[in-house]
Amino acid sequence: MARIAAGDRAAFGVLAGRHLGSVIGLAAHILGNRSDAEDIAQDAMLRVWINAPRWKPVARFRTWLTRIVVNLCLDRKRRAAWLPLEAAGDIADPAPEANIQQQAAQSEQRLAAAIDQLPARQRAAIALTYSEGLSNAQTADILDTSVSAVETLLSRAKATLRRVLAHEE
Repeated sequence: MARIAAGDRAAFGVLAGRHLGSVIGLAAHILGNRSDAEDIAQDAMLRVWINAPRWKPVARFRTWLTRIVVNLCLDRKRRAAWLPLEAAGDIADPAPEANIQQQAAQSEQRLAAAIDQLPARQRAAIALTYSEGLSNAQTADILDTSVSAVETLLSRAKATLRRVLAHEE
């Protein structure tokens, strides 16, 4: 980061190459949209470049970057959303395997829609813990809260998901 703060583009290229894939993945899990996730990743890396001179190694770089991504995602989710063309769905294939695949896809869509209805911090906790595989302590650090608060967020999110999905069935 000291080299990046001094304007070293090669150091920034190495850092961006190392973290860009996971940043896009995290943003996609929180937003549910790959193209928006790529925009968030670009914005996050731009913020790393701009704020490099002010960065203090109080926390690990990865934690700082993840916090930037989560905050950008939460800001994006607060805006009015456009429905993607994919939301229209696909024409059903009459083959028996297609029926099973379609049911699995519908289940995933129902779960994604239910997660999308959760409050933003619960969505972020779910994405960080289950999609990114972070521990509750790491999630708490990124969300700037306590481990018990993360456990509460996860517990409430799972209870809401159970209730919403059971109601849909």
